[in-house]
Amino acid sequence: MSRQSISFIKPNNEWLKAQVDNKEYSCKSELINDLIRQARKQQVQIDWVRAKIEKAENSGFTSDSKESILAQSKSMLNG
Repeated sequence: MSRQSISFIKPNNEWLKAQVDNKEYSCKSELINDLIRQARKQQVQIDWVRAKIEKAENSGFTSDSKESILAQSKSMLNG
């Protein structure tokens, strides 16, 4: 594992210290790694949603009614 030296502004450092003091994490490094893992998972979800939105935008418009679109969606979900 590589070592890094980073600086935090006072409110962030106090928050990190409080998490460790409350025994949520054994050290700041463990907490920082957990926060990074969470951010990476969140980015995967954001990328997935963004791809779905782009696909929908690129598919064009439809003249189908809301009811027809809903029926088609339910049909695809139900196989």
